[in-house]
Amino acid sequence: MSLLANRLALIHPSPTLAMMTKAAELKAKGIDVISLSAGEPDFDTPTTIQNAAIDAMHKGMTKYTPVDGILALKKAIQNKFKKDNHISFELNEIMASTGGKQVIFNALMASINPGDEVIIPAPYWVSYPDIVNLFGGIPKFIPCLEKNNFKMTPEQLESTITKNTKWLILNSPSNPTGEVYTREELEALGAVLKKHPHVYIMCDDIYEYLVYDGVPFYTLLTICPELKNQVLIVNGVSKAYSMTGWRLGYGAGPQALIKAMVMLQSQSTSNPSSITQAAAVEAISGPQDFLEEWRTSFVKRRDLVWFAINNIPGLSCRKPNGAFYLYINCEKLIGKTTPKGNVLTTDNQLITYLLEEGNVALVSGDAFGLSPYFRISYATSESVLEEACRRIKKAVEDLH
Repeated sequence: MSLLANRLALIHPSPTLAMMTKAAELKAKGIDVISLSAGEPDFDTPTTIQNAAIDAMHKGMTKYTPVDGILALKKAIQNKFKKDNHISFELNEIMASTGGKQVIFNALMASINPGDEVIIPAPYWVSYPDIVNLFGGIPKFIPCLEKNNFKMTPEQLESTITKNTKWLILNSPSNPTGEVYTREELEALGAVLKKHPHVYIMCDDIYEYLVYDGVPFYTLLTICPELKNQVLIVNGVSKAYSMTGWRLGYGAGPQALIKAMVMLQSQSTSNPSSITQAAAVEAISGPQDFLEEWRTSFVKRRDLVWFAINNIPGLSCRKPNGAFYLYINCEKLIGKTTPKGNVLTTDNQLITYLLEEGNVALVSGDAFGLSPYFRISYATSESVLEEACRRIKKAVEDLH
């Protein structure tokens, strides 16, 4: 009899974390590897947020809190939705968790029965299908092609919904493509969803504040308030405030669902870190002026990498308006041969080659459900990005 549960066969280690680990192992051996696989900003958490955490510790805020978060945090989240998204939530429709991933995990655990279908536009964040699989759900992938700007069309959505559909997961700005749904696109998707009240919509808005070029951010509920009983918004402080290690996400949605998610959390992690909650109150409610400086920096980095990649024969990519990723089309490199005589037949093999011969760690399109592509995270310094692009260019030129 096996010690391990059969359900573990339904999931796989995170490909992004696996690549980070592999890069770290090479670095430990003294190899100069540049890792562009991690989805986290290189900026320090702003000092005002750090100081809020220190003050909380000095004030003795080191004990258990309510499972769903302290009142000050829930009110800060409530005010954020009113101010930024023009959505009103009651406090019992809001909860805080240990990162946005736990909000997603709680929601799907609380709602999925075996055989329930979850629509996931591809390319997608790597954890969505595995969490669905873990709870006996069935991921239903919609291929969102580059010719459609990697976005799902209303016709695709309509044709994929069945009586067994429980959820649609909608991520904008997108990881891994950085694409942002427009008001008109959300209106069109909302028109489809209004016809299917049995379908719940998870809006993963974690990159909300990282939009560029004057492109506005909209969450679906702002555009279609009549869907309020069907929508769960997932957000957090990791990306916008460079707080990935602090682990604080939050969800807002139907009270019955939030109540169930809180119950599950009470039997798993209990409350998020009390100190992190104090820091998150400052992040959400405090000064936001640094965000414009960060966005300006991200635009420069995006443009640098976009220009460099599009000048490497065999590679191309769109210029997205959000997040901090580029999704690189590498179709023209498939079938080429490495200097060691290995034929590249997949994007997985290509990124392995770029790691081993170019010393640059990336993530393959296969991990995100749409090949042949690979993802670059440009959330690091311009000098590092310039060197990484130089290495990629040389490695690609060495193919024949």
